[in-house]
Amino acid sequence: MLLQTLREEVLDANLELVRRGLVLYTFGNVSGISRADGLIVIKPSGIPYEDMRPEHLVVTDLDGKVVEGTLRPSSDLPTHLVLYQAIPNIGGVAHTHSDYATAWAQARRPIPCFGTTHADSFHGPVPVTDTLNDDEIAIEYEKNTGRAIVRALGGTEGAHSPGILVANHGPFTWGPDAHTAAQNAAILESIARMAYLTLAIDATAKPIGQGLHDKHFLRKHGANASYGQKKD
Repeated sequence: MLLQTLREEVLDANLELVRRGLVLYTFGNVSGISRADGLIVIKPSGIPYEDMRPEHLVVTDLDGKVVEGTLRPSSDLPTHLVLYQAIPNIGGVAHTHSDYATAWAQARRPIPCFGTTHADSFHGPVPVTDTLNDDEIAIEYEKNTGRAIVRALGGTEGAHSPGILVANHGPFTWGPDAHTAAQNAAILESIARMAYLTLAIDATAKPIGQGLHDKHFLRKHGANASYGQKKD
């Protein structure tokens, strides 16, 4: 069986979405990529999480051709493929329809950064894509979803944002591996909920100051990051 270790990692990342309450039934998906092999492992379409095993995951190439597996890959595969091609330093992609992040996506509003929890992960508001036009929906809808994400990132290649809201759809997140992509999906949902509650308490609440925002983001993600332990 191809990519046994990556299959197990991607399966566990998909199950992390369930553990964190981010998906219902067969909603959502996580994938991981082996850059060395030019292959992607992704959740099969429409299979309940509780029934999935490593051998059920689908292996495709970067053109979306199934290399190994008897099940159909997630219908969101073309979106994942666009992201892997556009953001060369990511190793995993996750997609959910978690409640609060999806509510912001349906409102087509970026999530303002009101505090340091948000600033720890996103260097700015959580962005939202433009809506797709009818032609983009009718032809290559999932691929055009990926293209809309890339456009909204504005050439930053996700360096300052490990996730995004797709207008009227839901969140996509990414990271250096599948587990981190799933973890970022949980973080994004928490951020979305906190922002909603902040505005419920005070509809005039203002975003965090730039100095404090920079401090929290850069101490985790900057060139001289000081958070956590040194890696050998």
